Amino acid sequence: MATILVVDDSGYARRVHRRILESGDHTVHEASTGLEALERYFLLKPDVVLLDLSMEDMSGLEVLRKLREMDAAVRVIVVSADIQRTTERMVSEGGASRFLGKPVATEDLLTTISVLLQEAPR
Repeated sequence: MATILVVDDSGYARRVHRRILESGDHTVHEASTGLEALERYFLLKPDVVLLDLSMEDMSGLEVLRKLREMDAAVRVIVVSADIQRTTERMVSEGGASRFLGKPVATEDLLTTISVLLQEAPR
């Protein structure tokens, strides 16, 4: 199906997302920091990036901005426990393709990815 880069500083969250994504026959790569995410995106060119907002080295919004600078067509799904409308609006304005609240339901994540992959890149 798709190659997906999961970016989250929580090993637990990465494992949960990996399990969900692999159940949908996706190939999964992981990054635990913003810098690692940027390096892996450059090397792997994944179809989708699943991005947490809170990381130690740089914010998810900063990673999103840098990814958009690297590739204007990048598909990013921001996944965050901060589900306030202002946060959702902020990530949308920052160029995220979608926003999902944590914890993510298996069907929601797989459906979101499926729909996103069918859309033309921005």
